[in-house]
Amino acid sequence: MQPFRVEIRQSDLDDLHRRLDAVRWPAGLPEAGWDRGVPPEYLRELVHYWRTGFDWRAAEARLNRFPQFRDEIDGVGVHYLHVRSPEPDATPMVITHGWPGSFLEFEQVIGPLTDPRGHGGDPADAFHLVIPSIPGFGFSGPHGQPGWTVPRTVGVWAELMRRLGYSGYVAQGADFGAAVSIGLAYGHPEEVCALHLNMLITLPSGEPGELDGLSESDRHRMTLVDRFIAEFSGSMKLQSTRPHTVAYPLADSPVGQLAWVVEKFKDWAQAPNVPEDAVDRDVLLTIASIYWFTNTAGSSAQFYYDNLDFLPKAGATGRFKPISQPLGIAVYPGALFKPVRRLVDRDFPTLVQWKEYDRGGHFAALEEPDLFVEDLRSFGRQLKKP
Repeated sequence: MQPFRVEIRQSDLDDLHRRLDAVRWPAGLPEAGWDRGVPPEYLRELVHYWRTGFDWRAAEARLNRFPQFRDEIDGVGVHYLHVRSPEPDATPMVITHGWPGSFLEFEQVIGPLTDPRGHGGDPADAFHLVIPSIPGFGFSGPHGQPGWTVPRTVGVWAELMRRLGYSGYVAQGADFGAAVSIGLAYGHPEEVCALHLNMLITLPSGEPGELDGLSESDRHRMTLVDRFIAEFSGSMKLQSTRPHTVAYPLADSPVGQLAWVVEKFKDWAQAPNVPEDAVDRDVLLTIASIYWFTNTAGSSAQFYYDNLDFLPKAGATGRFKPISQPLGIAVYPGALFKPVRRLVDRDFPTLVQWKEYDRGGHFAALEEPDLFVEDLRSFGRQLKKP
């Protein structure tokens, strides 16, 4: 386990600036708002700010406030944050990001979760946090290996937690992080004491009468997968079928990389007009910069290709195997997918917490860190009940 610091070379920063100065903009794009993708006028202004107003060194210093490490597991270097609580009885928790996310998603919740006493909370609610970067993402680096499936990632996370000396830990996640966290609960029940998700896709089983009497709200939730496939899944379809082809333009053009990322925050976050309605623009640019400086647009896209079986599919049916651990679910109104309570109860008899919020979207820890923190604190209390 080697201590790690984010230290981007000045030559790489200078190269980014040269590319931003020399961008070749597409011609002849019709005015369409966000209906056809990122609007040219919006992206031009954001790129100008990236070049002239955004301070990468300040972002770098902010990231380096947290203890970071790299370790080699299963043949690849794994980057992770390991932030221990000052409270000795804190509950260990591993949090997993998705795409196009990173460990940065959890920047604002690390302090309140690890040190509630220092943030006006109850010290009994404290967590020790481990926040890894999925292999091929960010500072876990482009590894060049095929076959990085969710189950393989689960094995790496379990080994990482063992090396850190943790057992009896909570697994938490959304997006790909939800799949990894569920996999940990299934595959390592002796070590994973609880599961918390802020994304879960519930599907009908196809059994007769199963959906009879479902509320209008829940019927709408059942349509969200099909809506995602029809409208919001362009990046998923490309990355899950032709990840190499996507990699070339994203590795060569920082503007292309930026557009690829910010579109998701407009479509997937609770952002009615522009991505900054949900997430600060400096944070958006830091996320895009991490993908750019680490050259992991292509390697992170491979995760879609290698995990085709885990991706949403129109018209899919199915059920989850039950887990033995307590389960907590948080539902945010702007989320891409919202689970149906009846179907969660059908598959997960160990559900102990279900909370629905009036704000927030797919990137809950970034969009509404206060709600995210309180939800996990409440879940932690559920685990300590006699």
